[in-house]
Amino acid sequence: MAGGQTTDGPAQGGGGPSGAASEQPTAPYLDAVAAYAFRGPGRFHVPGHKGGEGADPGLRHAIGDSALAMDVPQDIHGIDIGPVPTPYERAEALAASAYGAQRTWFLTNGATQGNHALALALAPLGARVVVQRNSHASLVDGLVLSGGLPAFVNPEVDDGLGMAHGVTPEALREALAGAPEARAAFVTSPTYYGIVADVPALAEVAHAAGVPLAVDQSWGPHFGFHPDVPASALAEGADAVLTSTHKIAGSLTQSAMLHVAATGRVDASAVGRAMRLLRSTSPSSLLMASLDAARRQLAMHGEAMLHETLAAVRATRAKLATVPGLAVVGPELVGRPGVAGWDPLRIVLDVRGTGRTGYEVADSLRQAYDVNVELATAATAVLVVGIGEAPRALERVAGDVDEIVKRIARAGRDVPVVQPPRAPRTRMAVAPRDAFLGDAEEVAVGDAVGRVSCESIAGYPPGIPALLPGERITEEVVAYLREIVAGGARLHGASDPHFRRVNVLREG
Repeated sequence: MAGGQTTDGPAQGGGGPSGAASEQPTAPYLDAVAAYAFRGPGRFHVPGHKGGEGADPGLRHAIGDSALAMDVPQDIHGIDIGPVPTPYERAEALAASAYGAQRTWFLTNGATQGNHALALALAPLGARVVVQRNSHASLVDGLVLSGGLPAFVNPEVDDGLGMAHGVTPEALREALAGAPEARAAFVTSPTYYGIVADVPALAEVAHAAGVPLAVDQSWGPHFGFHPDVPASALAEGADAVLTSTHKIAGSLTQSAMLHVAATGRVDASAVGRAMRLLRSTSPSSLLMASLDAARRQLAMHGEAMLHETLAAVRATRAKLATVPGLAVVGPELVGRPGVAGWDPLRIVLDVRGTGRTGYEVADSLRQAYDVNVELATAATAVLVVGIGEAPRALERVAGDVDEIVKRIARAGRDVPVVQPPRAPRTRMAVAPRDAFLGDAEEVAVGDAVGRVSCESIAGYPPGIPALLPGERITEEVVAYLREIVAGGARLHGASDPHFRRVNVLREG
């Protein structure tokens, strides 16, 4: 929890994912919360369910009395206040050590909270930053909060599959040259599809321009913990890194971590101030205890768990590769522009040869076998694998996919792939903050072309904005968003999820 007077002080990190081996077997925050929860304390403080006694019986049955007992508030002596370092401070310090960071913060509003904090710290009011155009929508939302001004750098795009890859070092160099006043560069690696950018080269380009490199590594919290997965961006020269622990590494949904390297290019105290602004005064002890536990498991057993899981993934990929009409995307992409590596914990299926869309394949899997994939697009279906995935589950899903494809495939049918609009190489018409907070009016989408958007709209998943506050709405963007909605995508950030109306800046 965020109580006490030293939670924004530096937590000194170690030299890589191994961390301080003598301390990594401990989980000080988890243990402190459990000790308080089960020793029978007098709970004359919030929350009102008092450790479960006052909770609805249905909730007690659903999540259990132990979870309710461990739902404690901040500012409990012996957990996050009292003699320093407190268990909370020790837990964040161990996470910093495990990841090779100077300072790590536990996040209870996902990597979204970390993107907001980095925007506030690195892109204050009026400051220019270079931002990968297919960054997560939360980074643009962070610029709305901070008043920072983005200059965009486009990723490489696979037109056949309709998916974006990483930013190349050459593209970042050009973008930074075009924005000499930029104060930071923000990139994403890996992508939703597991594509890894050339982070060492990107860091070299950013540092040569005199700016820090912030990497959204949300989809790679396991990076660096096994030789057959990519290295952590922190070990490759990044100055700030987000890891969304819940996505792959076993913590509870909505929990993540923000790491700042010991390079000195990112002011940890500025990030700490931003975190104080963004952090709830009632953070979830369950989420933070799960981060402490996930860090311990990664540090102590991550390599062994990944070894077993990767073996099962290889067998699953081999089985899926025999399914007529399917192609399993992955390591063959490495070496193409914007693709320096690949995360094997993502199983990306190219379904174009089946004559069906990814939406149709995903719907059929769900209806027939209750199999729920992470992401479906016109051309792909994406399965996310956790660090301790059961081999039997992977074997079973390979059989399920095989049966579904045989059942629904349509030979000779061409599947049209909706191409995302190419971002123009121009600056925004209005700063994101001014557009989002400006005098807005709602108009029909057909009448919005040429107007300045007040909304950030992204097809979700994967949450990549097609339209940003401050950008002029084009016919191309309107056509793209209409088409993906018709194809089954949902829109994140849109005031009208059906995209019939949109908020634009009032004219005159």
